[in-house]
Amino acid sequence: MPIYLPEKTLSSTDTLTPRQIVAELDKYVVGQHAAKRAVAIALRNRMRRQKLTPELAEEIAPKNILMIGPTGVGKTEIARRLARLAQSPFLKVEASKFTEVGYVGRDVESMVRDLVELGVDMVREERLEEVRTKATQNAEDRLLDILLPPRPIAPDEDSAAAREEQSQTRERFREQLRAGRLDTRVVEIDAREKAFPSFEIIAGSSVEEVDINLKDMLPGLFQGKTKRRKLKVPEALEYLRQEEEQKLIDMDSVAKAAVERVEQAGIIFIDEIDKIAGREGAHGPDVSREGVQRDILPIVEGTTVNTKYGMVRTDHVLFIAAGAFHVSKPSDLIPELQGRFPIRVELEPLGKEEFIRILTEPRSALVKQYMALMETEGIDLTFSDDAIRRIADFATIVNERTENIGARRLHTVMEKLLDEISFEGPDLEKKTITIDDAYVTKMLADIVKNEDLSRYIL
Repeated sequence: MPIYLPEKTLSSTDTLTPRQIVAELDKYVVGQHAAKRAVAIALRNRMRRQKLTPELAEEIAPKNILMIGPTGVGKTEIARRLARLAQSPFLKVEASKFTEVGYVGRDVESMVRDLVELGVDMVREERLEEVRTKATQNAEDRLLDILLPPRPIAPDEDSAAAREEQSQTRERFREQLRAGRLDTRVVEIDAREKAFPSFEIIAGSSVEEVDINLKDMLPGLFQGKTKRRKLKVPEALEYLRQEEEQKLIDMDSVAKAAVERVEQAGIIFIDEIDKIAGREGAHGPDVSREGVQRDILPIVEGTTVNTKYGMVRTDHVLFIAAGAFHVSKPSDLIPELQGRFPIRVELEPLGKEEFIRILTEPRSALVKQYMALMETEGIDLTFSDDAIRRIADFATIVNERTENIGARRLHTVMEKLLDEISFEGPDLEKKTITIDDAYVTKMLADIVKNEDLSRYIL
């Protein structure tokens, strides 16, 4: 039976209702309830589809989502957290990467190939966890063979007693090895050099397009040579463990499982899709935009892409697109592409109250990050409630006067606010610092008042 989603996902997110998925997203992203509802439903529908008969499941296509909203309001973060929650292969691409003017942009199929590579890494990591204990034991045995080579048994010796004695000595050595008492010893091992021959690929093509498996054509070329190396026991053990892990993992089954997982559970986040929203009749750089939309269309519709791990179908990959759409509109996309994103959600611009929550509420809130960074210097940094409100105030004012870059403005404000403390931190004698309203005003008020200055600094 194919594994559509990782085992741990089936036991954890399989039981999550849309309401619980939204609650999980709330731990990291402030506000944007409509967008969270949409992605929660999409994820739950994917779980529901796993429980259907194969014939019916094949017919149910994922409902792709188009997020519309200004920069810095949480579009990317929602998609990234959703993928982590689902333990799914997740890839973020910029639509504008495929439209670079002056040369041919990246092949749109590369997004699927990159997603498969991520899927292979995910499956390989899971398999490594499964074989780690066995690999460690095999590596210990190989290292003990080097430290304590088997002694030949003399003809007049009791072979059973000799083997028993050798076994006991070996186990004593194993205990010493695990306790770290042999860490200063140096051993010689045969290490394989990572040799990668240089070769040229035909211009404008990829390895997949050339469709040549160099490793099959030239066996031994990629193997590398073995070389005697002197290593300390811990380094030798780590090297041997990695070698044993590679022996215990069947890469063919890893590739097969990864392709299945990408096909059934992959998520591709296409950012800046509004940058390719252009219709016929455009001139100059805009001419390529509709062409890029038509290139992306078959990937979103469902096609088969050739990768080095085999053919991958994109029929059931979930696509989440996002864009600010402050110059263009979703209706400027070609009709076929519009139809492939049936769920539209508009994200709200962020204001002062949201900024206060972003600074303090999420698990990795900005204030918590700076407090943890300063703690490494032995500095106990705290923020008063008034200070946090004042920081949110200044961020809101600068967003209104200049470009509205949403929550990203908080990063620029916080960096400027803590510039002195970050620089002087290691040399400060006073290790307890409280950031209050007065300190925030002192550091930021002049810059915020001067609109020209704030454009450059904040």
